[in-house]
Amino acid sequence: MTEDLNREFQEVFQQLSISEKSVAPDIMLKLYAYYKQALLGNLSAANGESDVKNAFKFNAWTQLNGMSKEQAKQEYINLAKQILTSK
Repeated sequence: MTEDLNREFQEVFQQLSISEKSVAPDIMLKLYAYYKQALLGNLSAANGESDVKNAFKFNAWTQLNGMSKEQAKQEYINLAKQILTSK
């Protein structure tokens, strides 16, 4: 099952990467946070960058602390599929 999840995660990531669909900033933050959580797990410390964009990214990822990598992959897949299938 983990292999299937990893494969689906990579496939939907690639599809979304080449998609020309417009995605709202708040949804992009969710995708970013799920992606980082899926690959790296919990965020343990700030990276020292203080601009607003990175602060929002840091906050979005921090909110997922405690979520398993597998759950983050599944959440990313679900959200990406919604985007890809929307009109």
